[in-house]
Amino acid sequence: MAYSIGVDVGGTFTDVVLRDTSGAISVAKCLSTHYDPIAGIVAGVTRALGDRDPAQVTRVVHATTLATNAVLERTGVRVAYVTTQGFRSVVPLGRYARVEEDRYDLRFTPPPPPVAPEDCFEVTERVSARGEVLTPLDDASVRRVAAEITGRGIGSAAVCLLHAYANPAHERRVAEILRASVPSVVTSSEVWPEIREYERATTTIMSAYVGPLMASYLSRLRERLAALGIRAPVHVMESGGGVVSAELAARRAVATIESGPAAGVLAAAGAGFADAISFDMGGTTAKACVVRGGRPEITHEFHVGGKGSFGGRRAGTGVPIRTPAIDLAEVGAGGGSVAWLDPAGTLRVGPRSAGSSPGPACYGLGGAEPTVTDANLVLGYLASASIPLTPALAEEAVDRLAGPLGVAREEAARAVHEIVSAAMASAVHVVTVQRGIDPRGFALVAFGGAGPMHAARVAERFGIATVVVPAHCGVASAAGLLAGDLATERVRSRLDAGDPEPIFAGLVAEAAADLGVSPADPEVRVERSVNVRFLGQSHDLTVAWSPSRDELAARFAARYRQVYGIEQRGEIELVGYRVRLTAPAAPRAHRPSALARALAHPPPAPAGAPERPPPAPGAVGSRRAYFAECGGYVEVPVHTRASLPERLPGPAIVEDAESTIVVPPSWTAAPAPAGAVHLTRGGRA
Repeated sequence: MAYSIGVDVGGTFTDVVLRDTSGAISVAKCLSTHYDPIAGIVAGVTRALGDRDPAQVTRVVHATTLATNAVLERTGVRVAYVTTQGFRSVVPLGRYARVEEDRYDLRFTPPPPPVAPEDCFEVTERVSARGEVLTPLDDASVRRVAAEITGRGIGSAAVCLLHAYANPAHERRVAEILRASVPSVVTSSEVWPEIREYERATTTIMSAYVGPLMASYLSRLRERLAALGIRAPVHVMESGGGVVSAELAARRAVATIESGPAAGVLAAAGAGFADAISFDMGGTTAKACVVRGGRPEITHEFHVGGKGSFGGRRAGTGVPIRTPAIDLAEVGAGGGSVAWLDPAGTLRVGPRSAGSSPGPACYGLGGAEPTVTDANLVLGYLASASIPLTPALAEEAVDRLAGPLGVAREEAARAVHEIVSAAMASAVHVVTVQRGIDPRGFALVAFGGAGPMHAARVAERFGIATVVVPAHCGVASAAGLLAGDLATERVRSRLDAGDPEPIFAGLVAEAAADLGVSPADPEVRVERSVNVRFLGQSHDLTVAWSPSRDELAARFAARYRQVYGIEQRGEIELVGYRVRLTAPAAPRAHRPSALARALAHPPPAPAGAPERPPPAPGAVGSRRAYFAECGGYVEVPVHTRASLPERLPGPAIVEDAESTIVVPPSWTAAPAPAGAVHLTRGGRA
């Protein structure tokens, strides 16, 4: 028997899913250990393994927020930026578009640049946009820069020379000289050789900033797993939903910045609905993403490390990064989000979270501040979790809000629940309405430890009539990791390229080398695309490749209409070429099907067998829960997934092993294949 393990480290919980070759799974959920994330991973893996032989684990797939946290908390390594003579001020000057709350601030202070001005260096060289050498590289200038970097004690360097995407020879030589004295050197031609000097520079800098941390972390993770007896390869989820080796993740660390959120979207994409909205609410954040045609939306530029977090594409929300990423909107709203009163006495929720330490008050681990989890416990929506809950502590915490607000405890708890639901709805708004998408025709796929408690209320705000809660929803991100194939993307900017075939062939060879596969393997898939813009425009859009110029123009026009909402025609030009290479993550004989798809589409039952176990004769219990439509607290039935009848009208509660589903009035819950639960509004089953 062979096993695969998916590990997702969140702000509050570390989730582990173990799956064997027969499709059977076991899960473990434990508190994250922020002082050492690997300690929480080891605890979760040990619990999931039980008495199984760790030597039979053939694959470990990990989603990590290490890079994200390093950027947000500014805990990466000190980086030296090396560029062409005359361009050292590009990064310190930067570019900043003010978000709404900053636009009228007369005392606005721009965020600090990703590299301090004194750590920016120049070397003598110049290459044109066509790749012609205008000024040969002066090796002596590089050696002087190397000596100064070493003298300052800087251990990581980002090399981004002007137009290196067109001719990387000078960058490679600079890196060769620097590596003699600088431990970590990253070049833009290795990371992301695309036009736009500022974005290419910041992408390279961010990779150099988090790369040494990622390399050290993954090395220690392998050592700790080996101590358990697990010597299987460790793979890491990239921001775009592909899986790469730990070695490649360390070399191109910038591609893992949105690693954690991407895994959950893959699980939502396999929930059985072609058009869906992924809604992931954990202990610290809530994330939303649109899935169309069974595939999540992908962006090739996002921003990190800024004040805002309502969708990574929004200018002003941090440092721009040019790398494929699942297009998410994220808000600081989770089960552990702290509710507080501002100086004016207005109730606020988040973005600060109690996390795993001290955690919500009801955890009994020393936390005293009221959180969303405490409010849900007071409202009766929650009764159990992965750790024991203490209602009295939750009531005491919520009373700290109710007193100053002059309202009853349940009213304060209800306000917290509604405010956090509104905050999460703003993330859904960003990825749908704000981008011209009508969400009413989509299903909302809810997961995460807190998502199913709030999903119906979020769906109501948009007129969404169907909510899907997959089995094992509390660990869906860890489950989604096992759905990912090995995948990587390569890009190269080329202006006025004649024959694109040599460019595509080179990109395919590089991508295949990254994954350690042969492009001739029949199981290896290659997708080709191009960056297209109207002649004379500055920005471009990515469309699938076609050798027909007319077909490319038609695809670009359709994409342009989808993005900008207007019809536009004109002469086009190609400015860049892309390939995405995907390969199976395991040999066919031992390859598990994607967990999310298996949950949505289980294998057919033998002839004459029932589709699912017959439901228990009735509810497993009841409890008081608060619903404003019913005038306050009412006694509601409590079911498990196993006892769920064919049609359960709200108000009701469905207890889950890792989460709890709240069925409000006017909603109906019904069992679905593979243990999923569907909620429909208006009583339709």
